[in-house]
Amino acid sequence: MSASLASSTHAAALPAWRDPVRWEATSDVVAVLIALSLPWSTSLVGIFGVVLLIAIAPTLDLPAFWAFLKRPICAVPVALFGLALVGTLWSDAAWRARLHAIEPTAKLLVLPLLLYHFQRSTRGIWVFVAFLVSCTLLMLMSWLVLMYPGLTMKPPATAERGIFVKDYINQSQEFTLCAIALAYPIVILVRTRRIALAALLTAIAVSFLANMAFVVVSRTALVTIPIMFAVFALLHLRWRSIVLILCAIAAFSAVAWYSSPQLRRTAETFSRDYELYKQRNAPTSIGLRLEFWRKSLSFFAEAPVIGHGTGATRGLFERVATGGVTQASGEVIGNPHNQTLNVAVQWGIVGVATLYAMWILHLLLFRGEGLVNWIGLIVVVQNIFSSLFNSHIFDFHEGWMYVLGVGVAGGMALKGRAVAGMEPERPIRP
Repeated sequence: MSASLASSTHAAALPAWRDPVRWEATSDVVAVLIALSLPWSTSLVGIFGVVLLIAIAPTLDLPAFWAFLKRPICAVPVALFGLALVGTLWSDAAWRARLHAIEPTAKLLVLPLLLYHFQRSTRGIWVFVAFLVSCTLLMLMSWLVLMYPGLTMKPPATAERGIFVKDYINQSQEFTLCAIALAYPIVILVRTRRIALAALLTAIAVSFLANMAFVVVSRTALVTIPIMFAVFALLHLRWRSIVLILCAIAAFSAVAWYSSPQLRRTAETFSRDYELYKQRNAPTSIGLRLEFWRKSLSFFAEAPVIGHGTGATRGLFERVATGGVTQASGEVIGNPHNQTLNVAVQWGIVGVATLYAMWILHLLLFRGEGLVNWIGLIVVVQNIFSSLFNSHIFDFHEGWMYVLGVGVAGGMALKGRAVAGMEPERPIRP
């Protein structure tokens, strides 16, 4: 107690700009601002990301932070960035392309700082509440844009149905994450008979799903939603509850299917796009992905161990393009729309092993019970399965969702283990 009093007295004697307690509170506020701005603006996230690094820096105990960085949950994301950096040495792309390809991995450097900070902070839940509130406001705005298209902030040439800012893929990722993440607190609130709050959260979750059913939804979300629901059911529900919820989901899905032409059109494009690609080599969404994946596998086979180097992907696609821009085989791209292949083409088996190690370690980090572990787990699960169709670690929006979600929830999970006495003196290395 005397040591604590002495520490408080010492902190009070410091000028405000050197007080670590003030900097910790500032870091919490900046993390909340990132969560609030993520659904709306890329520029604000970038600005607040830099401010967050500045705010956390004065709070670091350098020896402790260096020891923390050696933990696999921190070291592996940093290693993926390091691999992108070193991979510039054997790439034959122009240096501008190599340096540009490093940028998508740089956000992973923020992850250890968030883990370190939020294992000490008491305000981590603020970040998740801020993200939920922000996404709820965006969902309401989406309904308004559906009724009044002139409200959109997007230029007329790129305007999309029910999209106020960004695009339908990003919006679907946000709404999916919020809807599924809310399932856990809803079940807990019902079990503890806090019905009013459970009803409010249920209404919000259903509104997210209804927006995706009746306004706009990405095909990636259509695939990942059932997987995320299955993870929740297997981890947190009894078999009788699972059956009841499956019946409710089936009823909701049937109503949505027959009453939403938009949902039917989105689902029907799967088979239509595939047939157009197979028969005419048409550059449909699915056709392009299949073409990108086929070519990427051949690039990987050419350099399976360490890949072609950072930023080499576009040059490889240029080399094998045939048929012109009106055909799928003529499309040139620097992103094969699959996270594994994106990594494999540039850094081979070494890169893929690093990527999968990061995902596995972060899954294991959230192996406990409670809301925080559920949020962290579902963030990782969503990223893994949505990355089958996109490069969501490297994409700005989804990459920041991963870094912020895993960083904040991971730090809180580590703190919870320490408080509960589950973590021995030598840190657990998940």
